Amino acid sequence: MRERMDANTGWSDYEGGATLGGMGSQGGTVVRDEGIRDLLRLTYEADDARSFHVVTCGVSGWLSHPRFFDNAAEALHAFESMKPALEELGAALPEGGPRSTADGRAAGPLLAAFRVRFS
Repeated sequence: MRERMDANTGWSDYEGGATLGGMGSQGGTVVRDEGIRDLLRLTYEADDARSFHVVTCGVSGWLSHPRFFDNAAEALHAFESMKPALEELGAALPEGGPRSTADGRAAGPLLAAFRVRFS
């Protein structure tokens, strides 16, 4: 399998595409799974038999946030539209998670705003 990478953004197939076709964290089949260095990740899972589509975004050490959709078109649109916001959020947080209580407190409003925007 050839790894896909977007040279403009740095997003590429997570683990070289090894997760594709497997079961995702929400119980669907992983259709797309992309990340930036092991820091940011977007995973799209689907199960057409259940009209189940979910995009889970993550920032290593900080956030795992699933969003549920009724159809593939909406989920795939969200997958792409969340990339810039996730990059912005990741850039504003210390890499790998909070190193102190102050880090956690400072990150709280950023994480909450992201979740509200993408709920």
